[in-house]
Amino acid sequence: MPLNERESCWVVSDGKAGMEIQCLGLAEALGLEPQVKRIVTRRPWRWLPPLLWHDPLRAIDRRQGDALDPPWPDLLIATGRQAVAPALAIRRASRRAGRASFVVQIQNPAVDPKRFDLVVAPAHDRLSGPNVVTTLGAMNRITPARLEAEARAWGPRVAALPRPYVGALVGGANKVYRLPPARARELGEQLAAAAGAEGGSLLVTPSRRTRPAVLAALRAGIGDTPCLIWDGTGENPYFGFLGLADALVVTLDSVNMISEAASTGRPVLLAELPGGSAKFRRFHEAMLQAGYARPFAGRLERWDYPRLDETGRVAGLVRERLKRR
Repeated sequence: MPLNERESCWVVSDGKAGMEIQCLGLAEALGLEPQVKRIVTRRPWRWLPPLLWHDPLRAIDRRQGDALDPPWPDLLIATGRQAVAPALAIRRASRRAGRASFVVQIQNPAVDPKRFDLVVAPAHDRLSGPNVVTTLGAMNRITPARLEAEARAWGPRVAALPRPYVGALVGGANKVYRLPPARARELGEQLAAAAGAEGGSLLVTPSRRTRPAVLAALRAGIGDTPCLIWDGTGENPYFGFLGLADALVVTLDSVNMISEAASTGRPVLLAELPGGSAKFRRFHEAMLQAGYARPFAGRLERWDYPRLDETGRVAGLVRERLKRR
């Protein structure tokens, strides 16, 4: 059940979409409409560890980002390195003012978790503590109601394509993974083969990290297979494709995309990319072992599992903590 609608809530981040989405998902699961605060910190504070910030709230650059001024919110959901020191400063200031903000930090804050009311971190970060909640993947904004609504909205636009629909969530290069054009073309060929074997079609959505050359190579690999590929212009079909897809193929480079795919309850197939890291491998292995995903070998597989709902689970824990304070 939602919190009291009079409860005020801030989401504080540095504006990175993948991180902010997790905060928004948690706020929405609590039934709250958060006020989003995207902050920019001045030099030299942005380069220093959070505990070395002398006066964190004065380190905020009000000309480039949002200000953090009282009255303080009842619930503060923060994420990212730049938000750690300001979030702790608000927790202290609100306590002195007699109206303590409940502060939830998303992701590993790289300081003692006991400084927050609650820390929510992915299990592959290996963070633990009495006020640490670990999640299998990333929290998100996926709900059955949202998927149903988006599927209704996008259904007429893809009605001419044959089913089953194979959704493809394609990322790109990051700090640990690469997606060269050669691999993109190969992936396109695999997707085409998987859809063709079922007499179906492809619903492809690239990410902000998918370079034009990579997308062009992917298109070349898909060839004349029936498909709809979002070109980055107009309305983003991401939620619509998640709602419509009968199965989902996701590249390995994004914890968010894999978590969102598993939140649909549809078969999730993981497409290999060059590179990787120990953290990513721990996450992928956990998803495979729990039955949320399987490796993509160029063909579709079908199985059932209870959809991943870490956002709802964490929201329940936050409600419990708020009631006890």
